[in-house]
Amino acid sequence: MKPCIICVAITGSLPRKRDNPAVPITVSEQVESTHEAFEAGASIVHAHVRNDDETPSSDPERFARLKEGVERHCPGMIVQFSTGGRSGAGEARGGMLGLRPDMASLSVGSNNFPTRVYENPPDLVDWLAAEMRTHEIKPEVEAFDLSHIHQAVAMSRDGRIPGSLYVQFVMGVKNAMPADKDVFDYYVRTVERLAPDAEWCAAGIGPHQITLNAWAVAAGGHARTGLEDNVRLDRETLAPSNAALVRRVVELCERHERPVATPARARAMLGLRPGPAGAGS
Repeated sequence: MKPCIICVAITGSLPRKRDNPAVPITVSEQVESTHEAFEAGASIVHAHVRNDDETPSSDPERFARLKEGVERHCPGMIVQFSTGGRSGAGEARGGMLGLRPDMASLSVGSNNFPTRVYENPPDLVDWLAAEMRTHEIKPEVEAFDLSHIHQAVAMSRDGRIPGSLYVQFVMGVKNAMPADKDVFDYYVRTVERLAPDAEWCAAGIGPHQITLNAWAVAAGGHARTGLEDNVRLDRETLAPSNAALVRRVVELCERHERPVATPARARAMLGLRPGPAGAGS
């Protein structure tokens, strides 16, 4: 069975300590939480940074300190920066790409969010993609809508996204795509039909997280978890850590007899540059 790559989205832009005290805010908290998740089985860390008052930030200096800490304490782990729209506006969303993380998120189209429009105009998408090419960063395409999969395939075919695609289906955001199994299955078929060499992942928001984890693991894809998307184990229980959410995915992999991808294996599957010699093998 193909190994499953587990991505942990440690912080995000929205959850705060009042929602769950385990949400890591400072860089030191983020590094510690990432290390625990790495030990639990995560090979990718999806990273946002925050200001001291917990508001979202796109400060390259904070991203630099986070990247340095993860690379020191989690050898070989894939570092993925967020270029999402809650952390900044316009080209500020990609101001940290010169730090050359292994990966960065790339939303290739706009859609509705719970209280606003998540704007990803074509000129900004093309600029972010160009910055990723310049710095040899692999995009993780965040697909909030079927049209985003088709746009990613078009960008792959014309060279704006080089190499094989990595597409993540995001389901369960209010006013965007719901967590619907028929839609999920169609997404998988669409990627396999239009980009047969692509790898794909799935993320579910809030209570849909474990549902999308289960669908993805069973269907041969990869899984995203973490406190960015969901702060609870169940309706009554707060998640004690990012690592606890990673361990739930590991249990699903064991149930479906899928090995958990090591960082070195995940890098090979995604066509990334190798990590430090001997790390994460």
